[in-house]
Amino acid sequence: MKQSTKFLGLGLVAAVAVAAAPAWAQPVAAAASPIPPATVNKGDTAWLLVSSLLVLMMSVPGLALFYGGLVRTKNMLSVLTQVLMIVCMVAVIWVTYGYSIAFTGGNAFFGGLSKALLMGVDANSQAATFSNGVYVPELAYICFQMTFACITPALFIGSVAERVRFSPLMLFTALWVTLVYFPIAHMVWYWGGPDAIAAAALKGANALTAQNLDAGYLFQKGALDFAGGTVVHINAGITGLVLCILLGKRIGFPKEAMPPHSLTMTMIGASLLWVGWFGFNAGSNLEANGVTAVAFINTFVATAAAGLSWLLVEQIVRGKPSLLGAASGVVAGLVAVTPASGFAGPMGSVVLGLIVSPICFFFVSTVKSKFGYDDSLDVFGVHCIGGITGALATGILVAPSLGGQGIADYSTKPGTMVAGSYDMLGQLWIQLQGVLITLVWSGVGAAVLFFVIDKLWGMRPTADVEREGLDIAEHGERAYHY
Repeated sequence: MKQSTKFLGLGLVAAVAVAAAPAWAQPVAAAASPIPPATVNKGDTAWLLVSSLLVLMMSVPGLALFYGGLVRTKNMLSVLTQVLMIVCMVAVIWVTYGYSIAFTGGNAFFGGLSKALLMGVDANSQAATFSNGVYVPELAYICFQMTFACITPALFIGSVAERVRFSPLMLFTALWVTLVYFPIAHMVWYWGGPDAIAAAALKGANALTAQNLDAGYLFQKGALDFAGGTVVHINAGITGLVLCILLGKRIGFPKEAMPPHSLTMTMIGASLLWVGWFGFNAGSNLEANGVTAVAFINTFVATAAAGLSWLLVEQIVRGKPSLLGAASGVVAGLVAVTPASGFAGPMGSVVLGLIVSPICFFFVSTVKSKFGYDDSLDVFGVHCIGGITGALATGILVAPSLGGQGIADYSTKPGTMVAGSYDMLGQLWIQLQGVLITLVWSGVGAAVLFFVIDKLWGMRPTADVEREGLDIAEHGERAYHY
């Protein structure tokens, strides 16, 4: 079977680098076994395709219903339309040039256009997994990664819900995925694959330097992000904060009550998100094996713990547990466990879930009130803060002494994944670098794009339109007729 010219990887980003680039520079012993021949497993392929469907379900209808239920009736349809059309538009952009920019070689920050329009990709093309010699059809990998690209910009619309014009938002999204999302995905997730590491190991220590390995900037540093803590949640969350500050507050905020119009729909959306997230996290292993089961159970228990934790905090602080609080806790737990899902152990994930909810609760209540920004649906407080919490905690919970999986090192024994050396403080510093680079890249990029589009077109509707609601003014129809 024909092999693709570039091996592609996702999620287990430091599985070949031990914990940092210096590990690649260490002298390497002779390979203990030859690199196994390339194989494609039907079970892996089936799991990846099912996972792609699950992640798509997270966007439509999951996220659409979750967000739609949280806004007022007059803006319900606008949110549904925004989510649906972002998914449609980004999917087309992805196969046109997005996949090539994110997952082909170029430099450490930006891929090339060698696979623009999916040139050279067919039913026989293969993409690497995280085992030497194990591959999946490249088209399946493209579909899986496409769902991540689609849902990420759909997340930040929650921060500006009820007060942003549709067409300028779509232009912002198209430019944002091009200049912000694709480069960050490339920096964190692009690498040459385990066989490339094994091949370099066979050549000797000089070939195992970070500079000689085809990988993104943060991957070369050894940043751990199994399924998107930086690429998806911090990325979308800080963009949401920038947008809601620059766009300004909703008319009447915070003096007028703006309660969710349907917590029933929000509950349905949150439940679909939880179910779909198993594809998001466990699918990120690309194979159907033991590590997939690790990511699966971690996604389950961290989320459950975070839902309980948020409700307990709410009971103590406000005296009543709410459905909105429970749903918010569930999402916070899903966000936090995303980067750690394939690295932590189950009990470490429970602790992460218990910790993240009080942190996010503090930001969506106290910090938001203190600074007065109008993050409509708390994208920053849940996704960015939860993502930061999870990204940093991953550097701790990956430790085998805490039940974590450790960091694999393909260079010392090609053909076998073995636990590499681990330095907790060093890994935490690497994780922090990944967080800071994502915050700056995404935050600055979002601000520049907003200023340009707002100046040329105008991002915000008139006051009369905002009072009437975006459903009628922007789309000429209502979500409900009664």
